[in-house]
Amino acid sequence: MSQPTLPTEPATQSAERAEDEVNRLLASGRFREAFDRYFDDDVVMQENDDAETRGKEANRLREKSFYDSVIKLEAELLGSAVHGDSSYSEWRYVIRFKSGQCWDYRQVAARRWRDGKVVHERFYHSDFPAIA
Repeated sequence: MSQPTLPTEPATQSAERAEDEVNRLLASGRFREAFDRYFDDDVVMQENDDAETRGKEANRLREKSFYDSVIKLEAELLGSAVHGDSSYSEWRYVIRFKSGQCWDYRQVAARRWRDGKVVHERFYHSDFPAIA
């Protein structure tokens, strides 16, 4: 006699759980851990209407370049929502750079999920000042 097949978790519940965990990691400053654990190998990431960056390794290098320029980063989650395999989170960031610049801005991250991993992430925000 075969084992009964358990129902799979609905996409919304899976995305909600993963979104909550990603947001918890980001709010606690564990950006690299969130990326390593929850982003798909083929993830596509994009800032506003800029060109997409495709693949986990290309995005890891892009993120590393950014974080290597940072002295201190504070992230505050202002709100989030999940609908199906899409999630949205609003953030306030205060970032102090090695150059002496400090940014205080808000950003929305729109994520699409598949099998508990982010497959697409797009950030919406006003233009940043140039990093000197």
